[in-house]
Amino acid sequence: MNERGFSKKDETLVKLLMRTGMAKNVAKTLVFLNKKEETTSVEIEISTALRQPEVSIAMQELRHKKWVVKKDIKKEGKGRPVHSYRLAIPFEKIVEVIEKEERAKIDDIESNIQALKKATDTQ
Repeated sequence: MNERGFSKKDETLVKLLMRTGMAKNVAKTLVFLNKKEETTSVEIEISTALRQPEVSIAMQELRHKKWVVKKDIKKEGKGRPVHSYRLAIPFEKIVEVIEKEERAKIDDIESNIQALKKATDTQ
């Protein structure tokens, strides 16, 4: 990734997002979108070293979460339509959503541990 414009900080951010369970293609796409006001899927592919299907799947997931918006770009001639993408909400808000999800996982694990302890105490 570094040779394609990702800094060490960007690479670290991708790894941290992946540790939350986010797929690599989604994490790379999200980090790249954070660096750009607006971009195309082709630019994402080139800059992240992801293949077109990987970017497409990442965009589907990010749009499903309502973190990214898509806009059609008018284009002359025939061929596939071109779309531009941008973050729908600030990156900091996305991090807040991820934090809530991670804290919910922690709460669930702690609850399960307590239930396990309680179940073994009654035997």
